Amino acid sequence: MKLTEDLARHFASVALGHVTRPYPYKDDHVFESDADVRPPRAAHPVFYGSFDWHSCVHGWWTLLTLRRRYPDMPEAPRIEALADESFTPAKLAVERAYLDRPTSRGFERPYGWAWLLYLHLEAERHQDREWAAHLEPLAQAFAARLRDYLTILTYPITVGTHFNTAFALILARRWACGRDTALVALIDAWAERAFGDRSDYRGWEPGGDEFLSPVLTAALLMAEVRPRSVFVPWFEALVVANGWLERACRPVFVSDRSDGKIAHLDGLNLSRAWCLRTIAGALGDKGLQKPLTQLADRHLEAALPHVAGDYMGEHWLASFALLALPVPE
Repeated sequence: MKLTEDLARHFASVALGHVTRPYPYKDDHVFESDADVRPPRAAHPVFYGSFDWHSCVHGWWTLLTLRRRYPDMPEAPRIEALADESFTPAKLAVERAYLDRPTSRGFERPYGWAWLLYLHLEAERHQDREWAAHLEPLAQAFAARLRDYLTILTYPITVGTHFNTAFALILARRWACGRDTALVALIDAWAERAFGDRSDYRGWEPGGDEFLSPVLTAALLMAEVRPRSVFVPWFEALVVANGWLERACRPVFVSDRSDGKIAHLDGLNLSRAWCLRTIAGALGDKGLQKPLTQLADRHLEAALPHVAGDYMGEHWLASFALLALPVPE
């Protein structure tokens, strides 16, 4: 299974249908006074759609990524026009000002922070537009927050939802590579302290509302932090030698896709597929590469038909499908 133009057009149509859809909307907002009672679009003139702020951010990442990979698809001009209208200095200044509120310290931490950095990284690849330059102040503000956060975060957060530390650090590290060596070094050192001695995983995943695998996100982070010669034996000791990968890592069942939390489980299948496929590549010629790729395919096949259908999944799942799908040669 690969990303084809037909599938790209489907994802683009889905994302175009929600990044500017204002309601329903779940606001991550701490009210300081009655003056804070306002529609979400007043505080977030760019990222006001897609049910919540972070989903809107990675909905935009989906659109820009698809535009780059299939620049001639019929949806590309609409993506360009909408991005030109959205990513303006004036609108992004309002997004940036929101972070200066004293009660915004924990706003979208760390999931939304990481996705904003990843969106900025993608925007830089579109050199015919000024999108990246306009997003730069917001990206740098979140990078600064991440640096501060890692200095006080004593323990990793290993839940399978938005608070997961490893997932955020994967995206943030990719943004930092080649631009912020100090942040890369900070992430690498923090990851080594948090996960370097872990082995014999015995977690009880999946949880009922997870869209991330706690162990596979940590493993993918370490695959990007460590050289192959060090990563491979660590990974084998973590989930292979104890049988967890073979015994417990199988596609999960989703009972009700109209329930926003239960619909997370489609995302778990997709994010596991992404982790497994990327880790397989990090293993080189190791005998595990083929089984991991096959396991990734099984997870992808279980979730891909459900990217659209109910808004509880539709407002975000295409991003994770795009992460999970191999890119054609």
